[in-house]
Amino acid sequence: MLCKIDNFLRTLYRLSGYIAALFLILVAVFILTGITSRLFDFYIRGLAEYSGYSMAASSFLALAYTFGEKGHIRITLFLEKAKDRIRRFLELWCLFIASFFSGFLSYYFIKMLILSIKFGERSEGADEIYIWIPQLSVAIGSTIFFICVIHNFILLILKKKNN
Repeated sequence: MLCKIDNFLRTLYRLSGYIAALFLILVAVFILTGITSRLFDFYIRGLAEYSGYSMAASSFLALAYTFGEKGHIRITLFLEKAKDRIRRFLELWCLFIASFFSGFLSYYFIKMLILSIKFGERSEGADEIYIWIPQLSVAIGSTIFFICVIHNFILLILKKKNN
């Protein structure tokens, strides 16, 4: 059962990474469209805002995938020098702190999303779309990242029990 959950979560992180890549492509499309539109003397409303929204979506949706692939910057200089018991303690402590802060981040992004929906907030840009639409991807990305950190924390705890 745990193996199925582990596989499902890894698939979720990979899917999140693919969606992040699509948003990154959208950033390039919006920027190139903006440049081209200026060259041909016409204006498309909201392209700068949409590229910003896409960049935020790409950044937050990529967090879990990058963390799962060990792509985030880690302080391995100290961990490599530490003995096995101290190293394990440091890894557990770091993942515990990361779990706390990623959960805190996720909680407040979800809270911000709910308030934006409740008050019907609109963006201040030329497009004036409901602000919850771009906030949704940030809240989802931060929640998947929180799940990924907790997942790695639990795996590290279970690793000791299996040895």
